[in-house]
Amino acid sequence: MARVGRDAENVLLHGLRKLEYRGYDSAGLALRNGHGVEVFKREGEISRLVSHVGREKPVAEIGIGHTRWSTHGPPTDENAHPHTDCTGEIAVVHNGIIENHGALRRQLEKTGHEFESDTDTEVIPHLIENGIAAGHSPEEAFESTVELLSGSYAIAMIHRGEKTVYAARRGSPLVLGIDESALFLASDVPAFLEFTDRVVYIEDEQLVRISASGYTITERGDEIADQPVVRVEWNGEAAEKGGYDHYMRKEIDEQPSAIRQIVGSHAAADELLDIDPAILDGVSEIQFVACGTSYHAALYGSFLLESRGIPASTYLASEYALHNCSIGENTLVVAVTQSGETADTLAAIDAAKRAGGRTLAVTNVVGSTAARTCDEALYIRAGPEIGVAATKTFSSQVVCLSLFAAQLTGDRSSALADALASLPGDIQRVLDRSKSRKIAARYRDREAFFFIGRGAGYPVALEGALKMKEISYEHAEGFAAGELKHGPLALVTPNTVVFAVFTGHNDDKLLNNVTEVKTRGGTVVAVVDTANEAVLEQANDVLEIPETHPDVAGLLANVQLQLVSYHAANLLGRPIDKPRNLAKSVTVE
Repeated sequence: MARVGRDAENVLLHGLRKLEYRGYDSAGLALRNGHGVEVFKREGEISRLVSHVGREKPVAEIGIGHTRWSTHGPPTDENAHPHTDCTGEIAVVHNGIIENHGALRRQLEKTGHEFESDTDTEVIPHLIENGIAAGHSPEEAFESTVELLSGSYAIAMIHRGEKTVYAARRGSPLVLGIDESALFLASDVPAFLEFTDRVVYIEDEQLVRISASGYTITERGDEIADQPVVRVEWNGEAAEKGGYDHYMRKEIDEQPSAIRQIVGSHAAADELLDIDPAILDGVSEIQFVACGTSYHAALYGSFLLESRGIPASTYLASEYALHNCSIGENTLVVAVTQSGETADTLAAIDAAKRAGGRTLAVTNVVGSTAARTCDEALYIRAGPEIGVAATKTFSSQVVCLSLFAAQLTGDRSSALADALASLPGDIQRVLDRSKSRKIAARYRDREAFFFIGRGAGYPVALEGALKMKEISYEHAEGFAAGELKHGPLALVTPNTVVFAVFTGHNDDKLLNNVTEVKTRGGTVVAVVDTANEAVLEQANDVLEIPETHPDVAGLLANVQLQLVSYHAANLLGRPIDKPRNLAKSVTVE
């Protein structure tokens, strides 16, 4: 993050707290004042940096800050950003990965530069130092350094001799905030939303210069005069905890209102989705690309399309280019990404576009890179999601994909429409009546947790396992239920809990898989409509979901599994909103 304006140190610390969900291994500030460039940084959470800065009581009008998700080198004071050159006159923060940093570092070391960290980032200030030593201005040295870098980056730099911040981006998000008395640069809007809702989204290969006199944006040396200024649709309060202990629990509870907004805005419309219908003209095949939770939502969407006769396939975005997928004139590539900035997904979009494919982004962030890069964008409009473990965005993605399937196929069955209209109230009933905390407490000492399902229940099983492992750190795996007998059943013991997701798709066969588990001594927790008496007879415990359409039942089951994981992690004292080694928006490949 960067700030030009009064009280830079406190505003930067405020912004870093807001961005802590993007990385929290270490944090730091660099401030330009009358004494030069002062750097403050600490390993660990931002509270340690706040204490350090508070003791020093610096004052500055210009500064940059960073909260880190480690890629090169462990979280230490030395590896924390900002990084400086040999003279200490240049400071740099950086998101992304500099792929050619090894070769650059070796060249710099041969000419006498000394490095203090293990990071790839540290080559940047030393390269800028070389440029200035060769007679270039700080701006010229910054621009020439950027040309030398391979990889992905959002970079911000300050120099002792100027009251200016220079920044550039390639493949990593960067947004400019504009206030009457200050300018901001950040990787995400919440960093400065308390101060302004007017933003400019910086594009790849663009450079930004901000100072007290204003800002300029250039691309390949040419100034950009018409970069649009847009207003953010949500306010700072939407990104606060609002009395909850954790963002994750707040966001779980926000699912009824998030889905009500989607369903309500499209229920009576001729076109179910706010996209240009031309993007769907002649489409006969869908290829989904996504990562993590969004991949599970895409799998759910793929099931909904295939069950309606539309060929659909789902690829992990990081593997998509390796499949050398055949893209015809009637193929639509749908990129599902909460942030719209996921590096692997952006790379998959680029591969699809190079192959001549039509592209659609399903994302939560207006103005994100995915939204701008794809031919069309479908916004899930779930509001800000701060918790690293995605919850309400999964539900909103699946609902949007349900509407997408209905619009593409012309299937507007009243049963499904009624189920979607009832979904917010049904989720609220799950939230109000869930026994998930008792289930989590009852089985907290078990050694493994498996999640199984069929049809729409399969991606929900995968998502349930992901939630359990990422926030509780317990051993959890998700399987297509029919695959149990092809290997995973060897891991089932009396110390194993198996969550079985019943949605109305092949429930009889899933019940057979439950019997296989119980025969091996495993414990079964069924997530099911309690009208299913056959399941109730077999299960050791039950998490109840209201009766609904089979295509929607998985979303209700997912809420129960979110709550189980939340309570399991809470009982174990885990840092729920900041799981170790993870970050909210993964902007590196």
